[in-house]
Amino acid sequence: MSQLYLDDLSVGDTFESSEYEMTEDRITAFARDYDPQVFHTDPEAAQETFFGGLAASGWHTAAVTMRLMVESVPFANGTIGAGGDLRWPEPTRPGDRLRLLTWIEEIIPNRSKPGRARIVVQCRTLNQHDALKQEFRPNLMAWKRGVDPQA
Repeated sequence: MSQLYLDDLSVGDTFESSEYEMTEDRITAFARDYDPQVFHTDPEAAQETFFGGLAASGWHTAAVTMRLMVESVPFANGTIGAGGDLRWPEPTRPGDRLRLLTWIEEIIPNRSKPGRARIVVQCRTLNQHDALKQEFRPNLMAWKRGVDPQA
């Protein structure tokens, strides 16, 4: 897919990613480094927790979502965030094959810097059963072709 500039984007545009499988090894390795809690690192001990079994860190689900977004919505100059709302309605589990559905909700031109805009997108991270694992509504930046992103 070619790089997407502001000129290429319209409200309602939709994008779908490929899948990413969340294995037990990936879940526990991420958690050991970034979210070392027993319900993310120890499948047996996780049985006795709120989650009733091994659950991926929400931050792991968010990191996978970012990977899928970069692959499926290739903004020219990079996927640059400017805040947003994030929620995890249910845990991601080993064996979940995550995919991302993204659509553009709003395009808000920057009044003081013509040639750039804030893009409000809705991102839904689903598993193979279409269960919603993460909902993310970020504000992203986009530039028109020929505009220097450092200007």
